Amino acid sequence: LHLLWGMADTRVESNTITFNAVLSACQKGGAWWHALQLLHEMAGSRVEADIITYASAVSACETGGEWSQALQLMHQMADQHVERDTIAYNAAASACQKGG
Repeated sequence: LHLLWGMADTRVESNTITFNAVLSACQKGGAWWHALQLLHEMAGSRVEADIITYASAVSACETGGEWSQALQLMHQMADQHVERDTIAYNAAASACQKGG
């Protein structure tokens, strides 16, 4: 995360790919709160979130056992006209299963 935030200081422009790489790390570490923060940051930076972005964030919520956040992201995907795929659906279903 520090590298991503430091990109602005060095005038390196972040894009969807750089955010997705960080989101993937959040997913692997179960850092769902950072994933949600990154989605908010993307919107503020006018960087477009794609299916990989959302699937990674949903997976981070799944890893962290945050089923309600995972479902909220699925709704957000629909609101943003991002096509939901099998990976996102499976991660959301798994989050619900883990959450009870």
